Amino acid sequence: MPEITSQRPRHVVLEEPRSPHGTRPAPIRSRIGADLAGGFYPAPHRYHLYLSAGCPHSLRVSITLDLLGLRDSVTTTLLAPDAPESSAALDALHRCYEATEHHFDGPLTVPALCDRWSGHVVSNHTPDILRDLACRLAAHGSGPLHPLRPPSQATRIDSWHDLLAGPLSPATLDRLDSRLAAHLYLAGDELSAADVDVWAKLVHPAPDEVGAEPTHAYPHLRAYVRRLHDHPAFRTHHPRTVAPDRRWSDAPA
Repeated sequence: MPEITSQRPRHVVLEEPRSPHGTRPAPIRSRIGADLAGGFYPAPHRYHLYLSAGCPHSLRVSITLDLLGLRDSVTTTLLAPDAPESSAALDALHRCYEATEHHFDGPLTVPALCDRWSGHVVSNHTPDILRDLACRLAAHGSGPLHPLRPPSQATRIDSWHDLLAGPLSPATLDRLDSRLAAHLYLAGDELSAADVDVWAKLVHPAPDEVGAEPTHAYPHLRAYVRRLHDHPAFRTHHPRTVAPDRRWSDAPA
């Protein structure tokens, strides 16, 4: 993702960035509803998300918002390179980080879930953000009645997430194709958070993850991606710096 800068000497980076010394800044990992004494309880119109164009993590969050029907309840700001409004948005995001950590002078990590009431960053850890959207804030959305992260499927969803965090190898594609030979979606017969992970990995890969595997070798996976492509949430208008990998979504039947 191209660096986005404002007049101040700071920049936006993806989740859990490496420092010049090879360490990772500790993520901010407060939770919504996990500790009511902490003040971050579920409430409509309380939270704001900062996302970044060209960021696979931000894409997953954006799709999840659409699937849950949370666009009216959780507001968003999309940071894009060279956009006229980016400087003001960076200033607002920096104020959230400063409110969370006194004299903050580090990178502005996105996605970032912020509390509009206190001005603090709740979390910049994507898995936690996605879980809180699906489990804590979904009741304020207009999405389908079935949950994206049903408790009975949580372990399976997490195992797919862990698998997709690694390289997209032929063995991983074989495993996905075999699973989809017997099920409409990864977790069964309903959409889940695992399907968002697969979509982002296959169709909108990071620049260093664009694969060369022939899609015809995975017919069930290819048909599954086309099914997702027909869903409005998976055609979300999320600007990217890298063109989508259309080998999956546009492949002939």
